[in-house]
Amino acid sequence: MASILDQYEEAMSRPAASQSRTAEPCLHSGIVNARFEDETPIFSKKKINFTPLHPITHLLVCNNQLCLTMERNMLLRIDLDNTERMDEMEITRNQDERIHKLFLDPTGSHLLITLVSLETLYVSRCSRKIRTLPKWRSHLVESVAWNKFAGTEASTGSVLVGTRRGMIFEAELNSTEQGLFGGSPDVTFRRVYELEEDGEPAPVCCLEMERIFEGRYLVMATTRKRLYQFVATGSEGDTPALQGLFSRYLDEPPSFLEFPAHFGYSDLALYTPKLRSSPRAFAWMTGAGVYYGSLDCGRQGSLLTDTQQWNYPTDLSADQQHPLSITLTQFHFLLLFPDHLSAVCTLNGQRIFQDPYPSKFGNLLKMVKDPIKGTVWTYTDSAVFRYYITQESRDVWQMYLSLGRFDLAKEYCKDRPECLDKVQTKQAEHYFDVGKYAESAMYYALTHAPFEEVALKFVKAKQDDALKIFLCKKLGNLKSEEKTQIAMLVAWIVELYLNRLGELRDAGESKISLFKVTRDEFHKFLAQNRVKECLLAMQTRAMIYNLIASHGDVQDLLFFATLIQDYERVVLHHLQQEDYLGALEVMAKHGNDKLFYKFSPSLVQHIPREVVRAWIEMARNGKLEPKRLVPALVGVSHGVLAGDLAHHALRFLEFCVEELRVPDGAVHDALLALYAQHEPTQVLLYLERQGSSIELVHYDPGAALRLCLEHGLSRAAVHLYSILEQYEEAVDLALQVDVELAKQNADRPEEDDELRRKLWLKIASHAVETGQDVQQAMACLPNCHLLKIEDVLPFFPDFVTIDHFKEAICSSLQDYNQHIEELKVEMEEATESALRIRDDIKEVRNRHGAVGAQDRCTSCGFPLLSRGFFLFLCGHRFHADCLAREVFPHLSSAKKTALDELQQRLGDSGTPAPGKTRRHIHRGEDEGASATDKQQLSREQLKQEIDDIIAAECIYCGDVMIKSIDKPLVEEAEMSGWL
Repeated sequence: MASILDQYEEAMSRPAASQSRTAEPCLHSGIVNARFEDETPIFSKKKINFTPLHPITHLLVCNNQLCLTMERNMLLRIDLDNTERMDEMEITRNQDERIHKLFLDPTGSHLLITLVSLETLYVSRCSRKIRTLPKWRSHLVESVAWNKFAGTEASTGSVLVGTRRGMIFEAELNSTEQGLFGGSPDVTFRRVYELEEDGEPAPVCCLEMERIFEGRYLVMATTRKRLYQFVATGSEGDTPALQGLFSRYLDEPPSFLEFPAHFGYSDLALYTPKLRSSPRAFAWMTGAGVYYGSLDCGRQGSLLTDTQQWNYPTDLSADQQHPLSITLTQFHFLLLFPDHLSAVCTLNGQRIFQDPYPSKFGNLLKMVKDPIKGTVWTYTDSAVFRYYITQESRDVWQMYLSLGRFDLAKEYCKDRPECLDKVQTKQAEHYFDVGKYAESAMYYALTHAPFEEVALKFVKAKQDDALKIFLCKKLGNLKSEEKTQIAMLVAWIVELYLNRLGELRDAGESKISLFKVTRDEFHKFLAQNRVKECLLAMQTRAMIYNLIASHGDVQDLLFFATLIQDYERVVLHHLQQEDYLGALEVMAKHGNDKLFYKFSPSLVQHIPREVVRAWIEMARNGKLEPKRLVPALVGVSHGVLAGDLAHHALRFLEFCVEELRVPDGAVHDALLALYAQHEPTQVLLYLERQGSSIELVHYDPGAALRLCLEHGLSRAAVHLYSILEQYEEAVDLALQVDVELAKQNADRPEEDDELRRKLWLKIASHAVETGQDVQQAMACLPNCHLLKIEDVLPFFPDFVTIDHFKEAICSSLQDYNQHIEELKVEMEEATESALRIRDDIKEVRNRHGAVGAQDRCTSCGFPLLSRGFFLFLCGHRFHADCLAREVFPHLSSAKKTALDELQQRLGDSGTPAPGKTRRHIHRGEDEGASATDKQQLSREQLKQEIDDIIAAECIYCGDVMIKSIDKPLVEEAEMSGWL
C-alpha cells in the first residue's frame, strides 16, 4: 500500500513546477506575443500507482483524507498528509450486503456508509469502530448536506439528510463513546421537510447547505428533475435553526426549477472560493443538460443569476450519453462519462477539454472533489486517477474580452503584459467607436499601439481634447531619459492648449468661465515636475517662448517666464509697460539679487522711495551687497538728480553705514559725495564719527579731501589733511578759517618736535602779519614750550618797542635760570653716582670664593676640581664644558654662530678645542707665563671672548632662567614615554 502514497507525494510536487511558464518578453517598442515553450494544459491526468486487492466500489476525498470501499465490504482509509496513517477494516461480515453510498464531511472526520439494506453506519476518523445508527434505520440515504460552520472532529453539528423517499431530516452525530457499550452516535434525527415530483415522493439526489450572510442561510436540494431553494434568516450561534428554516415553507412551498427530462438521478455542484465563504456559482446536471450560472446572495427570491444551459453532445452513443457526476471549478465544470471526462468553460459554454480513458481500466464510476484542497479524483473499479488544474484562469481574459467585460478581462491578465495590452487596445477601440473619445484616449495611452496611428486617428476625428489626454498620458509613461520624446510631447500639448485658449477667447463672454478653467488647467500642466524639468532646457524654453508669443497671450507668457524662473524677462516686460511697481514687486517677491543689481538704476529714477525700502529689506536679510548698488546712485552723487531721490539715497547709505556697519569703501565714498552735494553740514560730523586714524576709516581720505576742497568745506578739509598727516597744509588751511583750529592741528605731530616748532612759528607769523597783534603772537610761547622769545622776535617790525616784550623777556630769563639750576642738580647727582660706581668696582675686584675638594658641579654632580670650572657670585659652580652645554640651547642664533666661529678659530690656532657638538670649553689652570708671544695672546683673547658668551651670567640665576619660565618642566616626548 505504500506505493499509492509515494505516488501521491510525487504528484503533489509536480503542479507547482508545471504551473511555471516561460515569461513572454516585453520589448520597449511593443509587446511580443510569443511562446518559447508549449504551455502546460489546464487539466492533466495522472494515474495513481495503486492496484486494489478487490474491485473498488466507492471513493471519497475530503481534507486529504481518502476513504474507499471495495467489494467484500472492505474499507480503506488513508491520511494523505501522513503516510503512516492507513486503516483497513471490514465494514460487515455479511458478504451479501452491498454498499449504496459513502458520505464524508469536509473535515474528513465523519464517514457515513449507507447500505442497500437500509442500514446506515458511522465511523469516526479517531476510531476504528464502525457503529450502527438506529434512528436512521429503514431510510436509504441519498444525500447529506454537511454543516461547514459547526462541524468539529467530535460532532457534525446539525446536518441535513436526504432519502430515497424524498424526506429531508435534520440530524446530528457525536463521535464520543458514552457508557460501557459506547452508546449510539446519532444524537438527533428528525424530519423537517419532504420533496415531491408530480405528486409523489422523489429521491433527494443532492443537498447543499451554505451560509450566504451572517444569519442568512441557503439550502439547495435537487430531485431527478427539480431544483429547490430554501432561504431563511435566524440562527443559533453558528448553527442554523433548520427546523425553523423549513417551517416557513410548510404552508407556502418553495420555488423550484424543473426540467421535464431526467435519467433517474441528478447531481449538483457549487463553487466556493474558501471553505466558509459564500458560494459563487452552481452547476446542476440534469437529464436535459447542465444548467449553470452564478449565485447572487444579495438578491431577494431566487439567487440564481446569469443562468445558461449546456446540452449534452449529440455524438455520444446511447450508453455514453448519460453523465455520471459533475464537479465545478472557478471557470469550468467537469462532466464524467463512463469512458471519458469533459471540461466545459462556464463563460462561453465551449468544451475545451476531453480526456478519454482506455478500456483496459473499465468504465468510470464517479468523480469526486476535495472541498478543502480542491483536488479532483476519478476512479474505476481497478484504478484511481487524479487531475491537476494548472492556471485555470490563463485564457479567461479572452472570453471576458469577447463578451465586452473589459475590467474582468484585465483582472485575469494583469500578470501577462501582452494580453493586458490587447485588452486595453480593444477597450480603447470600443470607446472610440461609441464616441467616448476621452476614455478611448486614456486607454490608448496605456497600450503599445503605434503612437503615430493613434494620434492621427484623433486628429482625423477632430478630437483635440481627447488627443491632449492621450498625449498627457503618454508623457507620464515616458522615462526621464527620453528627453527628446518628452520635449516633443510637451510642445504638442502646449500648442493644443494655446489653440483651445484662443478659440475660447474669441468666443467672448459666453465662454469666459470655461476659458478660466482651461487656463488654470494649462498652468497646472506647465507646473508639473516632469514638464518643468523639460522647460528648463534652453532649446525647449526658446521653442515654448515662440509658441506662446505667436498666440499673443501676454499673461501666459509671463506665467511661463515666472515658472521657469526667467524673472529678467518678466521685469523687462513691466519696465516696457512703465509698470515700475510691478517690476519691483517681481524682484522683491523672488529675492533675486542679480535683478536688483541690473534694474535698480532704472527703477530708482522713478520710484526711489519704494526701491530704497526694498533695498533696505533685502540688505537687512543679507540678500544684497550694498557696494553693488552704488552704481545706481552715481547720478545722484553727480548732481543729476536731487530732492526726494537724494534724500532716499542718503537714507539707504546711512542705513548701510550706521546699522549694517558696512566696511566697503565704495559705500562710504558715495555717502560722502551725497553729503558734500546735498547736506554739507553732515560731512564734518561723519568724518569725526569715523575717527582720526587713517587705519580705521573706511572711506578714501584722498578722494574725500578733493571733494571737500571742491565744495569749499574747509574745516572738513583740515580734518582730512590731519588724517593724512599733512600737518603743514592743515595749519595753512586752518589759519584761513580759524586760528584756534590751526593751534589744534599744530600739536598733532607729537613725536616730531621740529615740525611742531615750525607749525607754531607759522601761527605766530600769521598773527603778526595779519593783525599786527603782538599779544596774540606772544601768546603762542606758553602754548608751545619749543618756542622762545628769540624765535618770535624776527617776525615783528622794527618800530615795535621793548615794552611790548618786557613780560615775555622776563619770563624767558626766569625759565633760563630755572633750567640752569636743574642742570646743576643733575651734574651733582651724576658725580655722586660715578663715585659710588668706582667703589663698587674696587669691591668686586677684591671679592673671591673658596672651592673645596668636596665641591661638585651643579650640572653633572662630579667633583668640581676634576677639570676647568666657573664659579659665580651666587654660589653656583659649573665645569666649563657643562656650562657650555647648558647655555648653548638658550643662546640666540647670532651668538651660536659667533661661538662656533670662535671655537673653530681656537682649534685652528693649535690649541685643542672641544667638539662642536658637545660645546666643551677647556681652560688651563695655569696658562703659562710667556704672554709675549702674539699667538698665545691671540688664543687668550679667543678664550676670553668665549668666556664672555657662556659665562656672562649664571644659567640658573640670570635672565635665561627668567625667560624660560613659560616652558614646561618635562617635554611632551618624554611624557609620552611614561604612558
